[in-house]
Amino acid sequence: MYKIDVVVKNETGLHARPASMFVKEANKFTSEIIVTKGVNEYNAKSILGILTMGAKMGDNITIKAEGEDEREAVDALKSLVESNFGE
Repeated sequence: MYKIDVVVKNETGLHARPASMFVKEANKFTSEIIVTKGVNEYNAKSILGILTMGAKMGDNITIKAEGEDEREAVDALKSLVESNFGE
């Protein structure tokens, strides 16, 4: 298992378009990917899961993956969040 913490920088948090981009990126990988906010865990490959998380600007989330491409998956999602979803 590989995991990393990241701070949400997007002004609107992980809602609508950013959530869609996050899920699309997560689905490129075969590993199981989970996002943790607080004590709750969410499936990174589920748009409903990511929207339910309600991550806002400044929130700390943990992205963790397990599988053959776990490191690549976590690093790609971290980069996406840190790049402010390309904005």
